Amino acid sequence: MIRARVDARGRMRNSSQTMTDDKKPPPSTPAALTHLDAQGLPRMVDVSAKSVTARRAIARGRLSMSASGWQALASPEGTGKGSPLAVAHVAAVQAAKRTADWIPLAHPLPIAGVEVAWTQHDALHVLEVAVAVTVDARTGVEMEALTACSAALLTVYDMLKAVDRGMRVGPIWLARKEGGRSGLIENPDPPLISA
Repeated sequence: MIRARVDARGRMRNSSQTMTDDKKPPPSTPAALTHLDAQGLPRMVDVSAKSVTARRAIARGRLSMSASGWQALASPEGTGKGSPLAVAHVAAVQAAKRTADWIPLAHPLPIAGVEVAWTQHDALHVLEVAVAVTVDARTGVEMEALTACSAALLTVYDMLKAVDRGMRVGPIWLARKEGGRSGLIENPDPPLISA
């Protein structure tokens, strides 16, 4: 049996590794990993020198379900909990506003707006959500859009799980990002498949 432990830097170590292994310098950190310092320790990026600019991010995600789940989505009175999409819409807004509480190194941001749009792919029993988040800030809102998208899908799952415990959440992806130093980034939608 291999036993593992976590060192002070949060790295997994086998118990068979010697103390001399712990004294080796940490692996070099690629410049792209901005949430790690030179020693490989987590840090919150200092954005104070950046300009405040308009930023927007759109995240998309999908929830696949059975025919019975799809029927419950279409007639929410059968769930006894109300409209899954209405509650999930509120969950998305709330999640966007509270992202820094869930993602440890995310900056708390003054969210300017959250838009939620649903697409129902009837033939495949796939529900798709798109969440757009806007802000005027020194850092982007990708994590807020992704967190909001996740919360929306998980809320629908929660409201329909009595009818369908085989639902599948995902994929969830950043579809578009605007503003900031990197400018416009667009990612293609993955193929649409059923559960």
